[in-house]
Amino acid sequence: MCNRVRLSKYVARLMAATVIAAFGLAFGHNVAVAGEPHYYEQVKACEAKEITCDVAVYGGTPAGVTAAIQAAKEGKTAVLLSFNRHVGGMTSGGLTATDLGRKDSIGGLALEFYQRIGKARDYRPSDAEALYRRMLDEAGVKVLLTRALESVQMQQNRIVSVKMETGETVRAAMFVDSTYEGDLLAAANVSYRVGREPAAAYDESLGGQWQTVSWKNVYQFCRLPLSPYVVPDDPTSGLLPEISAEAPGKPGEGDYKVQSYNFRMQLSQGEDRIKFPRPPEYDPNRYTLLARFLNLDERIEWRLNYTTAPLTDGPIQMRQGDSNNAGSFSSDYVGGNYRWPDGTYVPGSFTELPPPRRGLTMPFGELYELREQIFQDHVRYQQGLMYFLANDPRVPEPLRARVNAWGLDPQEFQETGYWPHQLYVREGRRMVSDYVVTQADCESRRVVGDSVGLASYPMDSHFCQRVVVEEDGVQTVRNEGGFGHGFRQPYPVSYRSIVPRQSECENLLVPVCLSSSHVAYGSIRMEPVFMILGQSAGSAAVIAIDKSIAVQDVDYKELKTTLERDGQRLTWEAKTVGTPAKPLPGLVTDDTAAQTTGSWTSGALSAVVGLTYLHDGNDGKGGKSATFKISVPKPGTYEVRLLYVPSGNRSTKTPVTVALGDEEKQIIIDQRKASAGGSSLGKFRLTDSVTVAVSNRDTDGFVVIDGVQLLQQQ
Repeated sequence: MCNRVRLSKYVARLMAATVIAAFGLAFGHNVAVAGEPHYYEQVKACEAKEITCDVAVYGGTPAGVTAAIQAAKEGKTAVLLSFNRHVGGMTSGGLTATDLGRKDSIGGLALEFYQRIGKARDYRPSDAEALYRRMLDEAGVKVLLTRALESVQMQQNRIVSVKMETGETVRAAMFVDSTYEGDLLAAANVSYRVGREPAAAYDESLGGQWQTVSWKNVYQFCRLPLSPYVVPDDPTSGLLPEISAEAPGKPGEGDYKVQSYNFRMQLSQGEDRIKFPRPPEYDPNRYTLLARFLNLDERIEWRLNYTTAPLTDGPIQMRQGDSNNAGSFSSDYVGGNYRWPDGTYVPGSFTELPPPRRGLTMPFGELYELREQIFQDHVRYQQGLMYFLANDPRVPEPLRARVNAWGLDPQEFQETGYWPHQLYVREGRRMVSDYVVTQADCESRRVVGDSVGLASYPMDSHFCQRVVVEEDGVQTVRNEGGFGHGFRQPYPVSYRSIVPRQSECENLLVPVCLSSSHVAYGSIRMEPVFMILGQSAGSAAVIAIDKSIAVQDVDYKELKTTLERDGQRLTWEAKTVGTPAKPLPGLVTDDTAAQTTGSWTSGALSAVVGLTYLHDGNDGKGGKSATFKISVPKPGTYEVRLLYVPSGNRSTKTPVTVALGDEEKQIIIDQRKASAGGSSLGKFRLTDSVTVAVSNRDTDGFVVIDGVQLLQQQ
């Protein structure tokens, strides 16, 4: 039995947490438990022990879970080594408002997970972890928790074994790195990158800094002149906290900055909700920039949710369950994570792509301690932010009251003070192999023939830096690095992108920190895709073992047969998986029949008609349209309806044109509102056909199109 440095304290905290939680639920609801979230629990090595298996999976993420399950189902001995006390990564760590993309692009074990939990999003994190554990047990996977990698033994270009801080040595034929950071691949001396490539490196319009297509008007402090200085408009007074003193680069230049992380809190409005705690070392001055923004202009409307309308902001998302960032100054800790991936950060920008990195920049023990410091800084930042919004007198009283209507969910994360145990590491290292997934793959301008799964979520990056810029001759503060850009259809991810170069390592698969540009990784980095790629990695590992070959030599035809047998979706076709929306009366034309201009994104959550709908990604304003040309079975008077699902992030002024021959009628639709699945465009006398055209010209939010419905009038 290994003795843990913090074990006795942890047990004491856990016992106290149980007692206090029970007391709190019985006699009051604002009692916080004594537990604390941690990234790293240092261990003292026990007596040396050797573990032998066929497939060793390092990283308890969703990809690690499915890789281990798949290998075990194929008759191999599989061991899953999780860094912390949990399995499931972000899926059990708070991210349950799942970033699905197209639901019907999901197959295999990922689809099984969502079917068994009963919903695709907004389940409980604890339920997700419980289901993962059941699935692992059913497959016969050996799960070892709190196993931190210490070193890797290589022989030529193969991993022989990995040694854990516990003193255990794990020997296997195949290894899978399913960590969010890519720690195993780095220890195996596999090439990787951290940060953003210049736009010219892969000819990506979203590449580098100050992208030509980006969140130019989203969460940019309402484009108001917000002074970044302690004394407004006085540079000699110094910068306010949470603003970088580093000068940003030029458009298209690369850097080593990493998109921001946060914790995905589980919130509740129940009477037993837990008040937002005051963190140790709370410093209200840390939020002075937010305080200044909150009192900058009385016209600003605070939505406490996603919003893109002018003069609106979050400043944070508050909803039942999983609550993400949503604002200019929000739960994303911009700039606080640059050293997380591999312990280093080099300031400055570059136009030429530097060579990939190889190896470890510091011993794992030092790196883990550094990450623990960064983790705790993120805890203090986000807990302090919530406490500030709920209590600071500089926050307008109506907003404080709205924030205080919420609290932490007492049913989740009880052992860590109701705070998530997992930091949302949106991006760490990215492997560099023989195939690098880029924006061209996402947009289907390049389509691979060795698919191991489909990705479908828009290319999405959170902010990478908060900097001082000059606008209209005024020094102000802006966020940079965020983008959310869609594409028409799901795309295949290449097998070559999840295996290293053969000259570097022959028995390692990497389904999370795969070979991808920063831009494309913004689309791939979603938990359903990680589950898909993890399963494919497990299947490939089995074939490599059975054939006694390198993972790079796996015959793709054989792998494809296995993946399709197990329900993986490898190519995008008209065939779909899922349940269509309920039939609607009248003549209904789905969005799939629309003629579009510009790049629309396909979504699959709560479609009114069919399985999917289209949205404009809230970008490219004025450059996108969708036109329906509909023939009517007989002349008569028809009510014409535009179908869509309303939401708070939709456009309030979506322009629609109804054309009857040479006559046209212009209508403006508020897509935050709807009745019977959409909005009426009016009643028209139709003889043979009607044309309905929707544009995103001058819109102030997402434009959504699900179809057009014609209802003949009596």
